Amino acid sequence: MNAAPETGGLREPAPTVPRRVLLAGATGLVGRHVLDLFLADPRVGQVVTPVRRPLPAHPKLLQPQVDYDALDADAPWWDVDAVVCTLGTTMAQAGSRQAFQCVDHDYPLRVGELARHHGAKAYALNSATGADSGSMFFYNRVKGAVERDLAVLGFESFTCVRPGLIGGDRHEARRGERAALAALRVAGPLLPRAWRISPAPRIAAALVEAAVEPVPGRHVVAAAELAAP
Repeated sequence: MNAAPETGGLREPAPTVPRRVLLAGATGLVGRHVLDLFLADPRVGQVVTPVRRPLPAHPKLLQPQVDYDALDADAPWWDVDAVVCTLGTTMAQAGSRQAFQCVDHDYPLRVGELARHHGAKAYALNSATGADSGSMFFYNRVKGAVERDLAVLGFESFTCVRPGLIGGDRHEARRGERAALAALRVAGPLLPRAWRISPAPRIAAALVEAAVEPVPGRHVVAAAELAAP
């Protein structure tokens, strides 16, 4: 029998299998940037984006049309390695506290439950500065509650990205937010990093890395880490 050839003390690293990721919220400001990064990333083999309306086609993109109020728990596309969730709205857009909680808590949690049930190992959530389930402020309380409820689902890696005011071009008008962004752009260099604008591309990059290169445990990416230079 011929002996196996010696290869020396170093071995070639095993090839990385392209990941299959799910993105909930692909049409929003941050979600659009996440989607672009995923589609351009050679570490990602397929991106699943549950949507209400179709997005432009791409060879790596699988976009099941869904109703977030009646997600199909047995759909095969839930079989992914990691989830990024950028679902979110505002009180003004939602129209009521109940509707806001549905979009910012119930939908992200249901996505997490179904993906975890089908074997997903990592979840990265676009949350917010001040997220605290015990907060006196409703917005912060909802953001904290979804972080808390996702944390107990058993993901090997769970990352909460907590931006401050998000900078970028939105499809919809948010007049108060535009005024605040303008003020922060002027004062930004004088402010602590945690108070500066969080550019959407920087938020997206943090979410993508948390999904594609997940680190075991629970992690928080704070606004200071996301701030514009």
